[in-house]
Amino acid sequence: MATVLVPLLNVASIAIELYTWAIILSAILSWLIAFDVVNTSNRFVYTIVDFLWRITEPALRPIRQFMPNLGGIDISPIILILGLFFVQSVLANFARQLAMSGGY
Repeated sequence: MATVLVPLLNVASIAIELYTWAIILSAILSWLIAFDVVNTSNRFVYTIVDFLWRITEPALRPIRQFMPNLGGIDISPIILILGLFFVQSVLANFARQLAMSGGY
């Protein structure tokens, strides 16, 4: 059982790490767009921004619904990243316990 679950948990951990980077890139790009450093009329930039928005917005939207208005400051990416770090830590501990008990 551990032979299959430990690598699967490692893949899930890598996916969480990649998603965390996507959230960070999305936040940085939103700042660059707000300060007119990046022009979204460029097709390549628009494609990247649209892709990042489509993969991060479904996870950020529920957090934004529960957050109070902080006057234009959006801390929902930080809360989501902290939640992802928590899930990643739980998965790592579970994989470690499986590896120790399963003889992996």
